[in-house]
Amino acid sequence: MVTRTPKQEQLPATTDVDEVAPGVIRMQLPIQFTGLGHVNMYGLLDDRGLAVVDPGMPGHSSWRAIEDRLRRGGFRLGDVHTVIVTHSHPDHFGGAQRIADETGARLVTHADFVVPWQVPRPDVIDLDADPGAPEGDPAAEARQVPRPFDFRPPRRVRMAILAGRVLGGRFMKAPKPTVRLAHGEPITLAGREWRAVHTPGHTPDHLCLHDAETGTLLTGDHVLPSITPHVAGFGAADPLERYLSALDAVAAIPGVDLALPAHGHPFHDVAGRTQAIKAHHRERLEKLQEVASAIGPATMQTFMQHLFPRRHWGMMATSETFAHLEHLRQSHQARRYLRDGHLVYALDPAG
Repeated sequence: MVTRTPKQEQLPATTDVDEVAPGVIRMQLPIQFTGLGHVNMYGLLDDRGLAVVDPGMPGHSSWRAIEDRLRRGGFRLGDVHTVIVTHSHPDHFGGAQRIADETGARLVTHADFVVPWQVPRPDVIDLDADPGAPEGDPAAEARQVPRPFDFRPPRRVRMAILAGRVLGGRFMKAPKPTVRLAHGEPITLAGREWRAVHTPGHTPDHLCLHDAETGTLLTGDHVLPSITPHVAGFGAADPLERYLSALDAVAAIPGVDLALPAHGHPFHDVAGRTQAIKAHHRERLEKLQEVASAIGPATMQTFMQHLFPRRHWGMMATSETFAHLEHLRQSHQARRYLRDGHLVYALDPAG
């Protein structure tokens, strides 16, 4: 039996409350979500109380942890005047609306913030002609079909999507932002001016916050210290390209000395970490080309099973595979078409 050493983002939450930057404390909340063990709820302190960032999952146990961590830091719930949600995943927004309801705190997100079950069903997409169909066969003609996740993904993926849409709005209270920040817009936190940095890719609405005075960057899930953030295969024509461009934008911010991620420990060398993440995605793209050379045109599901170990097969792996395949298609290294109800990608092995 192989024993895997957990990465720091997978470690369970502690009850420690630590000052990690001037006027910024770190409080860890327990989560059990996609293999992660905690989410960092940061507190940005000022003379009015504090703003909290990413207040964990919905539910009673997470709520008790929020109250406990605030108490350990010397605060009450009523001291919270601002709630910031970096992006639209439930381990980040779960407690946000309840805090706002009970304290009157303003609720801050990126301008594009929307929870998954409120996203409209996507429109159709244009598929390329089936290169393997005989001349004159209808399959040889380009057509429009629903987005990939609307036709015959694995049953567990279909059930997860359905559960998210049906149960999400019933059991998770969607945040109602009172402040929606555009890219570059300032906000005063911890007595200093921070700037909004829109970093799409992990989600289309992902928000980082930069404090030039102390060289601090709240990175959310955009840049994590030891795991590679998931890239969602929706929300843009080429979500992977948007993510890679957003990594470059963050790396180019001058004077960043400290990253405060949503999972794992604070770290330095943001630029170096972004390069490591980009290298990981280049390796994934090369792997897809290798698979295509060996097996030829294949379904998204087949490519996913070659790209990820079995223990990771599922909705997130399928979504990220789609993001990489679409990146190759957008760069004219792949074509897609429909065969027997499945989305098929034909890659150019030469790249």
